[in-house]
Amino acid sequence: MTEAIVRFFGGPLDGRVQDLGDAEPVSGTVMRHVHLHDGPKIETHYELGYSAETGWEYRLCGLNSDETCEH
Repeated sequence: MTEAIVRFFGGPLDGRVQDLGDAEPVSGTVMRHVHLHDGPKIETHYELGYSAETGWEYRLCGLNSDETCEH
């Protein structure tokens, strides 16, 4: 199996590239990121998806309840 990478778009992880590892990627998977350094706790959520242009990507979930990404 070819290792898949994922790119992050938006939020504190914007621009980061990460290996997806051995797990089979599943569109719609939500990842939680918690930032605890030098200040208040900041929690962001990213939703995994696939785009023909960019491949696998985590997109920052919106703050509005009517947007995709449930957590």
